[in-house]
Amino acid sequence: MHTVVVGTSGLTASDVLAVARDGARIELSDEALAALAAAREIVDALAAKPDPVYGVSTGFGALATRHIGQELRTRLQRNIVRSHAAGMGPRVEREVVRALMFLRLKTVCSGHTGVRPEVARTMADVLNAGITPVVHEYGSLGCSGDLAPLSHCALTLMGEGEAEGPDDAVRPAAELLAEHGIAPVELREKEGLALLNGTDGMLGMLIMALADLESLYKAADITAALSLEALLGTDKVLAPELHAIRPHPGQAASAANMLAVLRGSGLTGHHQDDAPRVQDAYSVRCAPQVAGAGRDTLAHARLVAERELASAVDNPVVLPDGRVESNGNFHGAPVAYALDFLAIAAADLASIAERRTDRLLDKNRSHGLPPFLADDPGVDSGLMIAQYTQAALVSEMKRLAVPASADSIPSSAMQEDHVSMGWSAARKLRAATDNLTRVLAVELYAAARAVELREGLTPAPATRAAITALREAGAQGPGPDRFLAPDLAAAEACVRGGGLIAAVERVTGTLG
Repeated sequence: MHTVVVGTSGLTASDVLAVARDGARIELSDEALAALAAAREIVDALAAKPDPVYGVSTGFGALATRHIGQELRTRLQRNIVRSHAAGMGPRVEREVVRALMFLRLKTVCSGHTGVRPEVARTMADVLNAGITPVVHEYGSLGCSGDLAPLSHCALTLMGEGEAEGPDDAVRPAAELLAEHGIAPVELREKEGLALLNGTDGMLGMLIMALADLESLYKAADITAALSLEALLGTDKVLAPELHAIRPHPGQAASAANMLAVLRGSGLTGHHQDDAPRVQDAYSVRCAPQVAGAGRDTLAHARLVAERELASAVDNPVVLPDGRVESNGNFHGAPVAYALDFLAIAAADLASIAERRTDRLLDKNRSHGLPPFLADDPGVDSGLMIAQYTQAALVSEMKRLAVPASADSIPSSAMQEDHVSMGWSAARKLRAATDNLTRVLAVELYAAARAVELREGLTPAPATRAAITALREAGAQGPGPDRFLAPDLAAAEACVRGGGLIAAVERVTGTLG
């Protein structure tokens, strides 16, 4: 099994994906353990002094004015975890919780949090044992980090609350820790606060969304090319010299992908034959511009994720010169904006894909295709309701595109009077990404049927490969009406599982 070594810095998005999705094992480097010990010495020295230090010998948030005596500090750290583990609603997905815990461990190992090495080891042990704390949908405002979700994770380290074992069964955390020989931790000064104060949930979901959307933007270029071909459109608009004079890199990449997919097509360029038209509709002609803008948004979001991944987000932080200073680095705005930007771009990509599908189904705009691609129109409804489903998904995505980060609800007696809502932005984006997969699956299914109905015209080798992959996934070809949901599910699996891209790239080579 792949092993990820956690040092004081240098983790990558691939490391996060390996731990969150593939169950990679974690090891702590000697460098990280030394940094943890050094920072802890600073915290212990401050804890021994009579002067109050936020997070070490005071309360938290609006209660930070109270100095806490040494005899109550263990109780203080335990209480903050218990009280902040106040999430509600459905359970969050296992991969999200693993990313959340791993990213918190990454920051702990930076040496800027003051957490003891044994706490970091316990975090790694819990992840390696396949124990996943039960974290709930609601509870994070994305300021002071993802407090409630991280608190539920910290609760498991203490041997309290519930967690999911490697067998997927939810049981008391204490039982699961005992079965794997993991001793619960007793938190000391600053440790409870350090385990809760980070943007780890929203960052983990951003990293996973970036991986998923990178694949979906390739899939969108393929389905757009297939629709262009089915509509007898022209590929002249994809010429690189046209995109060079508007030098957005994402646009050029999408156009190049579409051109590669359409190479050798016998369908493109027939738009002048029976129903002359000067230009293709925007949904066909502007596909690279819309998908390209989304790709450039992905590039910006990737830069934000890389910067956040290189950060040590905590409050207060331990500095190399021995100071323990409060700060506002826990505010989720940078990540929240990126998450919202991606949801907007995904909604627009889905919207233009749905317009192409609708055009394929409309006999007045499809240039010779039967109404709704039906076998016997009137007796058969064809793909009429498949487009309804696609439209419903797009409508939902437009609602999900409303920015969460534009909202703020003050909390903690107005101490935390401006929050990022980044967790909510991340949760929306996960739903939007799922829906985009389904929208592209419907376009793939409709465009494939339309191409197959163009008798006497030969599709491009790459689009033939796409159609073959779809059929091999279990989606049937043209014919009389049948139970359609299984075909759409097979198309979704073809997109989601990477079969579509793999089949096409065997013909075109790696797409950009």
